[in-house]
Amino acid sequence: MPWNKYNMPKVGVPSDGKSLVKSACAKVIGGTAPDCGNIPVAITPLATGAVAKIPVVLAELTVQINVNSIITLPEPAIEIKDIKKHLKITQCLLIQDTNMLFIKGFIRKNIQYATAKCSTNEGICGDIKHCTVDAPFSCTTPVIFNGIDPLPIVPSEATEFRYFRKQDLKGPDFAEKDHLLSSDLSEFNQISTEYFNELPFCELISSRIVEFDELLNRTQPIKGEFPFEEKCFKKIEEKAVVYLTLKILQKRQVAVPALDGLRDDDYC
Repeated sequence: MPWNKYNMPKVGVPSDGKSLVKSACAKVIGGTAPDCGNIPVAITPLATGAVAKIPVVLAELTVQINVNSIITLPEPAIEIKDIKKHLKITQCLLIQDTNMLFIKGFIRKNIQYATAKCSTNEGICGDIKHCTVDAPFSCTTPVIFNGIDPLPIVPSEATEFRYFRKQDLKGPDFAEKDHLLSSDLSEFNQISTEYFNELPFCELISSRIVEFDELLNRTQPIKGEFPFEEKCFKKIEEKAVVYLTLKILQKRQVAVPALDGLRDDDYC
């Protein structure tokens, strides 16, 4: 069978006169160039003025959230090695006309702990394991709009209207010239108007978590040898104070004035 310089069979060369040898998998050899040059391109702004729809800041505030939870590990541990925390917000909703902000979320905690696999009176050996849990929280807080007030809510409307109808009257108590003058009860007419208001939304700026984690019910194993000062536990009580800084924004139409003495082609 013919071979090339890469010690691979040549493509399309018959080996037995009946079939062709399949090509090997593709191979790429290369790397990243150390430097890439660039040329600045002039930015062309709109100098004649415009009306833009952009988020504007309604308020910026720092919320204090108190969290108290109990975490149960899947197995006994002798020591907490590290706890990494990340704040996650799942709901940040401003109820307009009440100025009340509803916040929901959780603290994602990755707990690294040491276990006791074997022990004597002089020491303990084991593994370093981890457990990731979510400590949920929810709260409400009043908002002071230190930026700009939100747009007033425009409610939807439904207006019913009727048409005049003249009908003949028949019966012993009515004369031939009498008629029933009223609206038509055989139809229903309505004008419905629905307004789609801009919902305020939140952006997270920063978070600061101050916590105190306490190990509950630390006990020494009954069986086997164990150092006298070491104890095992499975439950952790978390007390945390979260300082969450956020912005409340709403999309608004903003007039951007023209730049005095400048035209669009001045930037070309």
